[in-house]
Amino acid sequence: MYTNQQIMDVASHFRYGTAPENFQELTSGNINATFRLDFPAGSGVGSCILQRINTTAFRDPDALMRNIRLVTGHIRSALVAGGLDPERRVLCFVEAEDGTLLYRDALGGVWRSYHYVDDCTAYNRIESPELFCEIGRGFGEFQRRLSDFPAGELAETIPHFHDTPLRYKTLLASVKADPVGRVKGLERELEFLSRREDMMHSIVDRLATGELPLRVTHNDTKVNNVLIDNTTRKALCVIDLDTVMPGSSLYDFGDAVRFGACTAAEDEPATDRIGFDMELFRAFARGFVSMTAGSLTEAELSLLPLGVSVLTCELVVRFLTDYIDGDKYFKIHYPEHNLVRTRAQMKLLTEVERHMDDMNACIQQILRG
Repeated sequence: MYTNQQIMDVASHFRYGTAPENFQELTSGNINATFRLDFPAGSGVGSCILQRINTTAFRDPDALMRNIRLVTGHIRSALVAGGLDPERRVLCFVEAEDGTLLYRDALGGVWRSYHYVDDCTAYNRIESPELFCEIGRGFGEFQRRLSDFPAGELAETIPHFHDTPLRYKTLLASVKADPVGRVKGLERELEFLSRREDMMHSIVDRLATGELPLRVTHNDTKVNNVLIDNTTRKALCVIDLDTVMPGSSLYDFGDAVRFGACTAAEDEPATDRIGFDMELFRAFARGFVSMTAGSLTEAELSLLPLGVSVLTCELVVRFLTDYIDGDKYFKIHYPEHNLVRTRAQMKLLTEVERHMDDMNACIQQILRG
């Protein structure tokens, strides 16, 4: 934990032009420690985000920030070329005192900062199909503006992040090691995943053969990673760019739908409350496809629902692995939190599978216009 004085000291190592007058911690994220700095009225700075990067999750913060600099620069240039003001439509990072985008403190913490985007909202839940459609447009525009960026230039900030078969192998290794004695009693969960091992290969195998092209992808397309303008109610800016790296467009589509079209929270303990909302799926798909139909291939568009199954299954694997390993990655609020998350995603996956034909038909209907 950092004291208030230590946080203010970290802030003094960034080029804001003036000192913040106060700060508050933002607790919605699962990975990094995030603070909002407020600056004096009339300073011209407004508010900024100060964030300590989780170097357990992101072991090469320099490569991470290089990715972010390249991607935000590309989007900024595209916006300017299209006659649009990039000020609130792409994240703008603040340089540290040495001219880089990172500051390393005496305790080993690695920090970055960027300007807070005001008069907008990051929604933690879907309030209407119209909102989810706009979220789809936001992530779709992100894909479209980066469709001409060479994905191979980006580093893998978390190697094999969406390599679902490899994550499954990691799970099996954790089961064998049983480092904290939690494997006993997980027979149902492990058998559930064993039946879906072939499905886990369905995206990475297509990337390997070239059936699916390698894209610049966000890879963490939760609803609250698109900022919605409070006045226009339109998608404004995509945030949380730590996992931007090479991948498949199916990952971005699938994870967004997994999170947004579920009828309950990601960690809902009462699994009978968990379902899959086809109306919300249709809304997101309309928004996403409206922005990407000219840039994604026919194969990508037709296979979008597959991403929902694979990404939901992958979350089952990840939550269960973290539970078995002793909760090293995801923040937890009680000892069995990751197991509750595992079982919630299992129920969601069964609902997704039940609606697969409906999802495929919906995508084809949208493509036909």
